[in-house]
Amino acid sequence: MKFYRRIAPVKAMTFDLDDTLYDNYPVIVRMERELLSWLKHHHPAVAHMDKTDWFALKQRVVQQQPELKSDVTLWRLVQLKQAFSQVGYDNEAAHTAAQAAVEVALDWRNRFEVPQQSLDVLAELGQEIPLVAITNGNVDLDRIGLTPYFQQVLKAGPDGSAKPAPDMFTKAQQFLDLPSEHILHVGDHLVTDVQGAKIAGFAACWFNDMNKNVITQAKTRTLPDIEINNLQSLLALL
Repeated sequence: MKFYRRIAPVKAMTFDLDDTLYDNYPVIVRMERELLSWLKHHHPAVAHMDKTDWFALKQRVVQQQPELKSDVTLWRLVQLKQAFSQVGYDNEAAHTAAQAAVEVALDWRNRFEVPQQSLDVLAELGQEIPLVAITNGNVDLDRIGLTPYFQQVLKAGPDGSAKPAPDMFTKAQQFLDLPSEHILHVGDHLVTDVQGAKIAGFAACWFNDMNKNVITQAKTRTLPDIEINNLQSLLALL
């Protein structure tokens, strides 16, 4: 554990989920692969589209509707619907097909297990302080077994703009009813988590399990208060 600043006593913690409590990258890679396979089988009209085509369409969609960045599920729905419309589906058929494809994506997106070490740390922390989840993603906490560990779950879209916007941090602070400086946010991203937490007045803990140097990272906007490479280190703050 590395300290960059002295922090107030920690009376609650908020957690990012993806790439903090579990490795999200292989989950997303598999999900994208399985969705592409499903689309080719069930909707051959879009079978000519490869990963590059889908990514380009995703970027065009968000340029047209920037607010979609705060709701990744809706973003995918709009992307898929536009793809089906481009190959001749009428509006109703495109919407129906897009909804079915989103369900496939969500199913694969939630087919993984959270490491036991993460669960053990959350369980021990939760015996002493309240915990809140704050995510820009769309993981189903019920399906992956995380719901019992958090007193509140906040998701970008339904609960406000995506981090680093202050919306969800503010809601967490109001729910916890604590001064923001006594809340420690833990996350892997130097902008959405560290910068977002600091803007909201939280203490910020950077989860760095990739041995990165915070000083040389292009995404560094502000230093975290604490840096850890193992979640178990958080137990020392109790």
